[in-house]
Amino acid sequence: MSRCAELINTCASVDFVDINVGCPIDLIFKMGAGSALMNRHTRFETIVRGMVEVLDIPLTVKMRTGIYEKNCIAHKLLPKLREWGVAMATVHGRSREQRYTKVADYDYLMACADAATPMPLFANGDILSFEDYNTRMATDKFAGILIGRGALIKPWLFTEIKEQRHWDISSSERLDMLRSYVNYGLEHWGSDTQGVDKTRRFLLEWLSFLYRYIPVGVLEQVPQKINERPPAFVGRDDLEMLMSSSRCDDWIKISEMLLGAVPSYFSFLPKHKANSYQ
Repeated sequence: MSRCAELINTCASVDFVDINVGCPIDLIFKMGAGSALMNRHTRFETIVRGMVEVLDIPLTVKMRTGIYEKNCIAHKLLPKLREWGVAMATVHGRSREQRYTKVADYDYLMACADAATPMPLFANGDILSFEDYNTRMATDKFAGILIGRGALIKPWLFTEIKEQRHWDISSSERLDMLRSYVNYGLEHWGSDTQGVDKTRRFLLEWLSFLYRYIPVGVLEQVPQKINERPPAFVGRDDLEMLMSSSRCDDWIKISEMLLGAVPSYFSFLPKHKANSYQ
């Protein structure tokens, strides 16, 4: 990690480097990385101090409340991070065991902010509207809010926060966003067969989040909550209906609108629970 930090410091132009100690994925956890580092204090300290030593820019850390739901330890680690040289920390309001179930524990996050002082703390979890953002920032405990799933489900969320409004975005506007995303992918990976396939896979992964958005114009109660199961609804046009589908076959159809027909050898298995395509 120190060598990586040194390379970034020398060869890249970035504002800060962040260590993700929040990843709950089994493969990462079993390797002793991600959220497992929260229980490996000596290794964690060695990584942080080594990176701080070689960086000319701030080092930040993101973590969860702990490994297990009933044993929160982030508040104990935050003073250590401050001592080791971390410039800012983010805490996601769930444990590794919880993954993304139940609601984020903002009462505990406020206690974490007190424990981290004077190091700034960003809170993370369950932000899908400007009201969610305003409510959490109104506590005056947090230096800011980190948005994860909310940005994948509703990438225009940042515009809503900035302008303090609900954006009833049309299906055609959403398709334009997807078209821009696809163009970025082709520019990065190339427009040959391999580049198109890779762009399609990333697009389909994103669509496995995007379909969860419920248009403001059809909501019975505004705003949508990130952990509430979306009610069945009828879209205002065919494209809006297609974009709301949880079926991978329909995500494939959207990808074909932007990248052409799927080749016969193509298969797709979403990383998150959803139907696969073969």
